[in-house]
Amino acid sequence: MNAVVAVMVREYLIRRTSLMWFFMDLAVPLLYLLMFGVGFDRAIGGGMMMGGESIRYNEFFTASVLVMACFGSAINQSYGFFVDRDNGIFYEFLTYPMTRAQFMFGKILFGCVMSLAQLLLTLIAAVAVLGVRIHYPLLPFVAVGMMMGTAAWFFFMAIFAFLIRRNDTFNTVLNVFYFVLMFLSSLFYPLEGTPDWLRMLSFCNPVTWQADVMRWFLLGLGDPGTVLIEALLFAVFLGASFVVAVKALERAVE
Repeated sequence: MNAVVAVMVREYLIRRTSLMWFFMDLAVPLLYLLMFGVGFDRAIGGGMMMGGESIRYNEFFTASVLVMACFGSAINQSYGFFVDRDNGIFYEFLTYPMTRAQFMFGKILFGCVMSLAQLLLTLIAAVAVLGVRIHYPLLPFVAVGMMMGTAAWFFFMAIFAFLIRRNDTFNTVLNVFYFVLMFLSSLFYPLEGTPDWLRMLSFCNPVTWQADVMRWFLLGLGDPGTVLIEALLFAVFLGASFVVAVKALERAVE
């Protein structure tokens, strides 16, 4: 069996024997959308302005939910390294006839499959339950954005999973990244009208890059030139995270 496929099959078997983990992967994005989206949509009432257009908060937040799904999936995937390290399987697995890159690709390809399932469930709920209007011709680009986002955040989180030895330290790092990157971004509110210092910090945040690109493909909202720059920056972030993650993996087993 191909090494990459073997890693994917192992990830599937882990999910099948842990229904809670499987639930966290698939259902949490729906909970974000239905709880936060509905709550804020009713609180705002008349909608919100973005790019000179009035939109409902549910529409704005749908792309944010997809980004949060990518981030959450990456956290779950990277945390699995600690579980494998504690029971010794991590080091045994690396003795198998596969390269470090194949090991990483197998994990992230499974994560990408899960992200597509998250995308499907989230969009069905957004359209059927919340009445969100999306641009269907650009949905293939949304799927690509989900897979690239899941891969980028997984490689980024994997760097710290490989370099940090203590579980509690890793959890602290994850929580710091989660709150800082999430709230200093365009996930929960448009950056138009925010203070200059907040806008500058947000534009340096890969979460903002992904959210703006996903929002453009889903709703057609945003400045095309800015979105193109953010897409290129996120692609660089993905490539750099992969290179550093592979090096961190090699260092972890030295």
